Amino acid sequence: MHILTSEFFNRDTHEVAKDLLGKVLYHRKGENLYRAVISETEAYHGTEDLACHCSKGKTPRTEIMFGEAGYIYIYLIYGMYQMLNFVTMPMDFPAAVLIRGVKDAVLTKENNSEIIFQNNQTNGPGKLTQKLQIGKELNKKLISPVNNLWVCDNGIYIPEKDIHTGKRIGIDYAKEWRDKAWRFYID
Repeated sequence: MHILTSEFFNRDTHEVAKDLLGKVLYHRKGENLYRAVISETEAYHGTEDLACHCSKGKTPRTEIMFGEAGYIYIYLIYGMYQMLNFVTMPMDFPAAVLIRGVKDAVLTKENNSEIIFQNNQTNGPGKLTQKLQIGKELNKKLISPVNNLWVCDNGIYIPEKDIHTGKRIGIDYAKEWRDKAWRFYID
């Protein structure tokens, strides 16, 4: 098990989005430990990308995306869903990877009992944050065990033939950017 550091995230957003597939997301909430395999991501890359929150410039909400790679960016949509993103690229280039789906999610409780979630309970960005208890309190924190949310390379190998790309979801407003195949997923 190898904990991913800022160095992993300080690369091209598309590479990070693809390379996160098969990595294991961990979240400690109190005495409970959640873990799940990342199975779907989307890349949001720069101010020219009209689907990226930073396309309108730096705001208090998006300033984290202009910061150092390896930080957590969480925002709320529809007044009820927290969206988990990881900041990528060097400082001052706004970009992030949205974690769209996870599979094989498990909650280990303080008494070492385990609850296994069905994949259909975590196959969307709002669903996964709800099931894994990921909330706004993690926004603008470093991805690290110290901050109770981290990602590890546990040696899960995903063959290239099992990695698929497609259009990002829910961004019809983004003109020509809606057609970019910047969504990465595994079956």
